[in-house]
Amino acid sequence: MPQPSTGTLLFVGCATLDSIALVQDYPAEDSRTVASDFATAGGGPAATAAVAAARAGASTAFAGVLGTDEEGERIILGLQAEGVDTSAVIRDSSVKTGASVIVVSQATESRAIVTRPVPPVSFPAGSRFHELLASAAWVHVDHLGWNAVASAPGFTPGRLNISVDAGNPIPSFSPQDVALYVPTIERLRADYGGDHSAGDLLRKAIDDGASAVVATAGSDGAWVLERDRELVHVPATPATIVSTLGAGDVYHGALLAAVAAGLPLVEAAAFAGRTASASCAGLDGRSAIPRQTIKPVLASNLPS
Repeated sequence: MPQPSTGTLLFVGCATLDSIALVQDYPAEDSRTVASDFATAGGGPAATAAVAAARAGASTAFAGVLGTDEEGERIILGLQAEGVDTSAVIRDSSVKTGASVIVVSQATESRAIVTRPVPPVSFPAGSRFHELLASAAWVHVDHLGWNAVASAPGFTPGRLNISVDAGNPIPSFSPQDVALYVPTIERLRADYGGDHSAGDLLRKAIDDGASAVVATAGSDGAWVLERDRELVHVPATPATIVSTLGAGDVYHGALLAAVAAGLPLVEAAAFAGRTASASCAGLDGRSAIPRQTIKPVLASNLPS
C-alpha cells in the first residue's frame, strides 16, 4: 500500500437526504403503522464515507451534484458540520437532490428503501473538483463517482491513489491499477462466478489489476488480499443492531482513513469493521459513527 499521507481524502459520488422510520414489522397495504423512532439524516455512499473518515480524524472533501432545493442545503450543512470540505459540490437548479424514504424492520433487521435517484455526477472543466482531484492524497469513488473521475482530463488510475466502493455495479469498470478495490463478496461472485471460493474471487480481482482487495461479507466479516501476500480473513465485530443503514459506506470511509494514516491493510480492515459495527447502533447511517483517533493495534491481536 502507499505510504501514510496527511493530505486530503476526496470522496466523489452520491449524497442524499434520508428519512428513516423504525417499525416492528413492515406496513401492510392501506395500513397505518406506528414507528418507534424516526430520523432525517444525510446519506449516500460517498458522502457517508466522507463523514466516517472525518470522524476518524482525516482531512476530507466531498464532490457531487445537488439541487438548489432544501434537501441539497441540508446535505451541505450536514457535511460542513462534520468538517467535510464541500467546495467541489455542484449546485444545479435544473435537478432535484437525491432523497430516500427508508423503513427499517426490527423483526427482520432489514430495510426497504424508496428513493429519488441522485442526479448524474459530472463536473465542468476548470471547477474546484479538478483542483482537488489533482492534489488529493486519495480519491474514493462510489458507483456514480467512478465515471466522473475516470472521464476527467488526463485521468490515469495508476497515477492516483484511488479507492473504489464496488458494492453497486459500475458499468465498464475494471480494477486495473486501482490501489484499493473494495467490493462485496456478492459483487465478486456476480463478476467472476458464484462457484469460486472467497480467496479465488479476490485473486481474480488482483489478476485483473487491483493492487489490494478488501471484500466485505456483512456478518461474515471481510477478506483482505494484497498483491504478493497471503489471504487474510478479518472476522466481523459483534454489534448492537438498530439499523444497518449506511454501515457499508461507513466501512469504506473508516478503511480509507486508516490506510491513509498508515495502518497495514489488515489492521485497517479490522478498524473499519469495528467502526461500521458501532454505527449500527443508530437508526440513520451517521449519528452513531464514533469520533476516534486511529491507533495501530498489536500484531498479536490481529486475525490470522
